[in-house]
Amino acid sequence: MLHRYLPMTEEDKQQMLQTIGVQSIDELFSDIPESVRFQGEYNIKRAKSEPELMKELMALAAKNADMKTHTSFLGAGVYDHYIPTIVDHVISRSEFYTAYTPYQPEISQGELQAIFEFQTMICELTGMDVANSSMYDGGTALAEAALLSAAHTKKKKVLLSNAVHPEYRDVVKTYAKGPGLEIVEIPYKNGVTDVDALQKEMDEHVACVIVQYPNFFGQIEPLKEIEPIAHAHKGMFVVASNPLALGVLTPPGQCGADIVVGDAQPFGIPMQFGGPHCGYFAVKSALMRKIPGRLVGQTTDEEGRRGFVLTLQAREQHIRRDKATSNICSNQALNALAASVAMTALGKNGVREMATMNIQKAHYAKEAFANNGFHVVFTGPFFNEFVVRMNKPVAEVNKKLLEKEIIGGYDLGRDYPELQNCMLIAVTELRTKEEIDTLVKELGDCHA
Repeated sequence: MLHRYLPMTEEDKQQMLQTIGVQSIDELFSDIPESVRFQGEYNIKRAKSEPELMKELMALAAKNADMKTHTSFLGAGVYDHYIPTIVDHVISRSEFYTAYTPYQPEISQGELQAIFEFQTMICELTGMDVANSSMYDGGTALAEAALLSAAHTKKKKVLLSNAVHPEYRDVVKTYAKGPGLEIVEIPYKNGVTDVDALQKEMDEHVACVIVQYPNFFGQIEPLKEIEPIAHAHKGMFVVASNPLALGVLTPPGQCGADIVVGDAQPFGIPMQFGGPHCGYFAVKSALMRKIPGRLVGQTTDEEGRRGFVLTLQAREQHIRRDKATSNICSNQALNALAASVAMTALGKNGVREMATMNIQKAHYAKEAFANNGFHVVFTGPFFNEFVVRMNKPVAEVNKKLLEKEIIGGYDLGRDYPELQNCMLIAVTELRTKEEIDTLVKELGDCHA
């Protein structure tokens, strides 16, 4: 959608100057001595006409490698998934596209109902009791979960799996500095959290244990093994989860999780250079009054008609700051709506089918690599990502792939020194057998 910028006319400018009682723009700067004012010409290009400018911008945009021109095997937290056409049609409606916080329920029923449906579907996917109306993204949702755990348990130690997304871990550490939380990273073993190492670090000072499911390597964490360890000293169990994977995996809520967070990007939200996306945050009912952000509730009016309202807004804009659960001051309503529309369009069976296709295609790709001499680093069950070792730097490999209009996988050596030359490859439902076979063929001489 193109939004044109209409500059003011000379008449507009003169009218404004007359209104405020000055003769010229320079008069506005009369307090600044002439001797220190810049008198020359700015070293900037001349203004272009609109057609000229559009031509230049289109030429620049054409240099991008995007999902329409290239085949992508890059995941690592942001994925190339099918987005039903109806998503853009709904979120482009002006009543949604321009909506702000629905403080006035009598004129915001559509927005409030959309958010309520989002909360409901997140609860169904995660197996939790209550979900909020969304967070900024998956990373900040996870950090808020750590803060909630510390506030609820009145403990200061957080055990954070090293197999959690590196950027999520960085966000958690940043948030932890304010309240002075101690972050202890638990190593991974064969691609999943080392349960023995976790057991050794567990004590009465631990506020929560944090794992990702599937984790950053795509591996499926053993939640049922981790849960009793997390709860051994009345700590909390926090799980960051890809919501699409929950279409087939056992929901974390059924594995004893106290808080489940993640990013709704796989449902109806484009990759768009890494954001903006939409975080979700779900809890057991006992934590309902401590959940950050806002909740939408369902009620009836005095005539018995169903209606929706904002409720339990325990954030610092609405209550005393020292009583607030969080300083989050907004949500991702438009992206939450996109996720809601996508989930509704797919339906329960469609979400399960889409998740199953991710598993089947990723496993086909893994077998194709293994059969062509590549070392697949981790051997456990996985969702739609797996790790392959190369015989040269991943950056070098990806540069050659780009020449073939293929966007390669993520370079794990950037975050894990022990995984130098290892590529995290994502295979979604959009990848075809031909595309997978082409990737394996193009990487033919790169196996370690």
